[in-house]
Amino acid sequence: MKKVEAVVKPFKLDEVREALSDIGVTGLTVTEVKGFGRQKGHTELYRGAEYVVDFLPKVKVEVIIADTLVERAIEAIIKAARTGKIGDGKIFVTNVEQAVRIRTGESGEAAV
Repeated sequence: MKKVEAVVKPFKLDEVREALSDIGVTGLTVTEVKGFGRQKGHTELYRGAEYVVDFLPKVKVEVIIADTLVERAIEAIIKAARTGKIGDGKIFVTNVEQAVRIRTGESGEAAV
């Protein structure tokens, strides 16, 4: 099993969720996060004064999926989240050694 974490722009969340659902992903976790990448934030104008926005609002989507779905999930996220502009986000994939469903005690892929 793999954990796929995608940090994307907030307005792309519904598209990413639908794209993952279309390939058979049954559950996901969403967290509102703030951060910055290469752009190091940006400056904005408020009542005539410039100020720096260091941490930009993003959404982190986390899914635990079977190894066979990983490439399809990555492609689906990229297709749904890409705007072509700076700050589109990142995708991270890590190994998951074990998963346990608390209610039933099922483990492994059956728990996902």
